[in-house]
Amino acid sequence: MARRVFFSFEYSDVSRAMVVRNSWVTQGREAAGFIDAADFEKLERQGDAAIKIWIDKQLDGTSVTVVLVGAKTCDSKYVKYEIDKSIEKGNGLLGIDISKIADLQGNTTERCGQIPEGYDFYLWNKDDGYHKMGDWIEKAAKNAGR
Repeated sequence: MARRVFFSFEYSDVSRAMVVRNSWVTQGREAAGFIDAADFEKLERQGDAAIKIWIDKQLDGTSVTVVLVGAKTCDSKYVKYEIDKSIEKGNGLLGIDISKIADLQGNTTERCGQIPEGYDFYLWNKDDGYHKMGDWIEKAAKNAGR
């Protein structure tokens, strides 16, 4: 079954998030929740309401939300909003630790925690996310009845 997946992440982790997103897209699947830096900065200047409208539109047509967890994800009001809206619309949910994916400078970080709480959580590198993410997403969808 073709799935459109929303990827939730804190913007400082964009290079790590792109690794995960690109692995999904190169397997012929559709991803939502990405915006380039210039567009994000423009949206950010328009305020919280504009960002929330953009998030709501990105969530349309998705069945699973994947929360990509890095060092600052747990403190992001937008990630919290994305999780809350995903639960509200009945999306499957899971979390993936992306802190050990090297950024563009070759650095890794520690993750802030394990979110979303109460949902399956995986380690991208250790749990072979490149090959197994599709299975994780299907499990989350099934758990949500999607």
